[in-house]
Amino acid sequence: MEPKKKKKSRRNFLYHAALVVLPIIYAIFTPLRFRRSGKIPDGKFIICCNHITGHDPFYLAIFHRKRKVCFMAKEELFRNRFLGALIRSVGSFPVSRGNSDRSAIVRAEEVIENGDVLGIFIEGTRSKTGELLKPKAGAALIAYQTNTPILPMCITPCGGTAKILFHRIKVSSGELIQPQELGIVNGTSSELRNAARLVMDRITALREEDLAEFERGKK
Repeated sequence: MEPKKKKKSRRNFLYHAALVVLPIIYAIFTPLRFRRSGKIPDGKFIICCNHITGHDPFYLAIFHRKRKVCFMAKEELFRNRFLGALIRSVGSFPVSRGNSDRSAIVRAEEVIENGDVLGIFIEGTRSKTGELLKPKAGAALIAYQTNTPILPMCITPCGGTAKILFHRIKVSSGELIQPQELGIVNGTSSELRNAARLVMDRITALREEDLAEFERGKK
């Protein structure tokens, strides 16, 4: 007898409501444009994206509106009872930054096993300037342990700054990075760091393309 396939977790009312209401709000205050460089897979994958504002998870959720995206979020956000409950209700879960959080890794693996999309901001924190920061190796580790491809994505405001109000924003996705492309054989720290840099290089390329397109639009 074949084992039962695990069902993808359902998106609750709050998640659905956000997908309806937020695009209308963003159309007025921060017009979004989406760009896909490659085909978005139907199976499991990990989103790796840069991080500029607290709105970034919503941008990515709208981009992938046909799938539920569960985000790793810094544990500080969950200390507030109301905010923590709100974040959990839309599928996010806490991660302790600055050390190895095994429970967050296990939760991330469960998300993938359940067929949902895992979202990770690879820099580990928001960039105050809009410039890309040094990548963390957590996403590469999870991709290696679960044999899951990574989808590089980039959020780029017009001009590249962290300002978003009344600024156009592009949300772009690149070509899928297969696990074997990461070059991880033994799971060593150096292999994971190199894999993280590879992913960040793809994100950097997306950002440069979007900034160049913004510049062409000004002429």
